[in-house]
Amino acid sequence: MKTSLQIKMGQQLTMTPQLQQAIKLLQLSTLDLQQEIQQALDTNPMLEVKEDEVASANDVANQNASNEQSHSEPAEKANEAPDQSTQELSVQETIPDELAVDSSWDDIYTHTPTSHGIASADDDYNLENIYGSTDSLIDHLNWQLNLTPMSDKDRIIAEAILESVDEKGYLSTGIEDIFEGLQEGLSSEEDPLDTDEVDAVLHRLQQFDPPGVCAANLADCLAIQLKQLPAETPYRDVAIKVVENHIELLGTKDFAQLMRKLRIKEAELREVFLLIQTLNPHPGASVESSKSEYVIPDVIVSKDIENNRWLVELNPEIAPKLKVNSSYASMVKRADNSTDNTYLKDHLQEAKWFIKSLQSRNETLLKVATTIVEHQRNFLEYGDEAMKPLVLHDIAEAVGMHESTISRVTTQKYMHTPRGLYELKYFFSSHVSTDSGGECSSTAIRALIKKLIAAENPRKPLSDSKIATLLGEQGIQVARRTIAKYREAMNIPPSNERKSLI
Repeated sequence: MKTSLQIKMGQQLTMTPQLQQAIKLLQLSTLDLQQEIQQALDTNPMLEVKEDEVASANDVANQNASNEQSHSEPAEKANEAPDQSTQELSVQETIPDELAVDSSWDDIYTHTPTSHGIASADDDYNLENIYGSTDSLIDHLNWQLNLTPMSDKDRIIAEAILESVDEKGYLSTGIEDIFEGLQEGLSSEEDPLDTDEVDAVLHRLQQFDPPGVCAANLADCLAIQLKQLPAETPYRDVAIKVVENHIELLGTKDFAQLMRKLRIKEAELREVFLLIQTLNPHPGASVESSKSEYVIPDVIVSKDIENNRWLVELNPEIAPKLKVNSSYASMVKRADNSTDNTYLKDHLQEAKWFIKSLQSRNETLLKVATTIVEHQRNFLEYGDEAMKPLVLHDIAEAVGMHESTISRVTTQKYMHTPRGLYELKYFFSSHVSTDSGGECSSTAIRALIKKLIAAENPRKPLSDSKIATLLGEQGIQVARRTIAKYREAMNIPPSNERKSLI
């Protein structure tokens, strides 16, 4: 082997730190971007939030006006001063010099509350305290159990039963398994545990709120709710027979078989069906706590009616405007290589890169959002049925960027329109060719399917093949399996489950 030196020419793509930072900021959501900005403000002394110039000017004007007023009314201030000092003196005279060890401030001095006092965080009148709930279903049931008088033995049985309740309110463990698990700890020669005791405790728990809780299955859940209704409720007894004995026929909507077995007419079965529809098949869902999630739109779209055009603008509340701290920037010296000066120069450069990356992100987001609005103008005017087919490649060609960049811009970014709040990804969809040679987007097809199903006869719902035929009459050729896929994506049941007497 002989070592030698060779010269070779080549090209390679290298991502600079500035480019990496720009790409990182581009794909961040609104919440992540706010956290990234706050972290940059905390770690870089060269960055600061740009104050509103208009607000600053108003503050200066208000300050000047207050100064003029203070100079023009010195006599009134002088007259008010003795009164204030007199009040302070009277307050001091009412408080003794020596207080008892166990004395309270309210026992000595009671102040008059002011009208402009700020409510504390512990006040009862709090929106989160009123409308928000952190209690789970198990906590809600245990709270009712603590208020129910029971013997120690029954309470142990009740706690064991509640431990097997799932988030829907059903028993995840059979009552026989619960009995076997309790038999070892509670049974004795003098007082053996009996299944009747467990059934009695279970019956008491089934009277808890929400109605239908601690049920073994759907039929049991609906029967518990029906039995808690007043005895004079119309068709209550017939409904109990339906859910206890014919729940399968009810699920398949076999109304002819139900009328024959129950020996009732169609009008009566309709009333029974309406009564069952008022019940809650998942009682635990009404108690289970859930936090509301709020989405902050990145882009706001509005219509200029006078000029008949759509306006696109970035949400100014997304992130604060940043600038370089002029005081620290003026301390940087060019020829100085000291540690402090190098520290300032590095952070100054990082601050400039960060601000430039933010500006690049905003410009790219606005450019992409504007192009999407131009392409989907008909959707904004007429709704989902007018949605045009759109893919990432179309927007990438229009703005002169790569598809990967468009994908980063449209991920976890939201647009607020007069029709609602949508993720930018929502405006992209595949297409289906029409008989006239045009294209129809999958979003528009879903909207047409939903419209046809909403207008169908509930006694004879449309099958997937019939929907495909109706769309074919409008010039949209869609296969039956595609209709089924779109219908399932919209959580619409098949035709046999949509059949109804109403």
